[in-house]
Amino acid sequence: MARPVHPEFDKTKVVAENRKARFEYFIEEKYEAGICLTGTEVKSLRFGEGSIAESYAEVKNGEVWLVNSNVPEFSHGNRFNHVPKRPRKLLLKERQIAKFTGAVERKGMTLVPLSIYFNSRGRAKVELALAKGKNVADKRATIKDRDWKRDKARIMKDHG
Repeated sequence: MARPVHPEFDKTKVVAENRKARFEYFIEEKYEAGICLTGTEVKSLRFGEGSIAESYAEVKNGEVWLVNSNVPEFSHGNRFNHVPKRPRKLLLKERQIAKFTGAVERKGMTLVPLSIYFNSRGRAKVELALAKGKNVADKRATIKDRDWKRDKARIMKDHG
């Protein structure tokens, strides 16, 4: 019997976050994906090192790959250390991969990683989003809304 899917993912320890993605893209849907890592990559992530600021995901030959993510070498990892910026395979169901393929090819959407985290079972996961890019006017509107919310909170604090 399949486990029930929770609306929000179980994030116990967030390792890397792509905060710029929420500014650069309209986030349509979020997915949780497993990630294939070597031993030294897991140890490096457990120490809180890693970056996905400039990374993206792509579909190749029916598989999804996380490209350009940086997991620095483990300090005690001698000759068995990993390559820091290698492409890493993401573990998803075939139906999700088919959905990603259709969205990327037909709708012009992008697969953007939002965060890498460890769940309550100690597994490394990637929060992946189907996103559509913003143009300059949309980014300006986002900045304007963010500034207005900050000013509104300040006014409410002073008068409330």
